[in-house]
Amino acid sequence: MTYVYADQTAVLGPLATYAEPHAYDLCELHSERLSAPRGWEVLRLAPDPRAQGPSSDDLLALADAVREAGRPAPAPVPLHSTDDPSRGAKRGHLRVLSSTD
Repeated sequence: MTYVYADQTAVLGPLATYAEPHAYDLCELHSERLSAPRGWEVLRLAPDPRAQGPSSDDLLALADAVREAGRPAPAPVPLHSTDDPSRGAKRGHLRVLSSTD
């Protein structure tokens, strides 16, 4: 959904394929119940029936997410002999502190 203020029109169409600051994705229930301000028109664009189902971009994003989840966790960084174990492990410029409870 987006508004065209110059034409006093609210436009409802298919879900956005990229982030747009002045467009909003609505669920089916809310898009059916949408009302515009008095004097405004609601223009409902019918979705393209050929575009039903996941796109190749959707499938690639899903494959990337599965691949990322399947990667093994990185090995823990061992303490160096110069590190004080009571102060925690040193990782670059950061230090992991252990609990003093």
